[in-house]
Amino acid sequence: MSKAQGKAKQLKGKAKDTTGKATGNRRLQAEGKAEELHGKTQEAAEKIKKSTDT
Repeated sequence: MSKAQGKAKQLKGKAKDTTGKATGNRRLQAEGKAEELHGKTQEAAEKIKKSTDT
């Protein structure tokens, strides 16, 4: 997974979260938050991987 893919997952999750809030769909909101967190985790892991490669 690349840093860009992690960022894309964050954006997709944020969109789901916002849509869930707007429509009152708690399930979609929770999915969005989880996906956003997963993207942040992927991005952080990539940063760590990159810093240890040097």
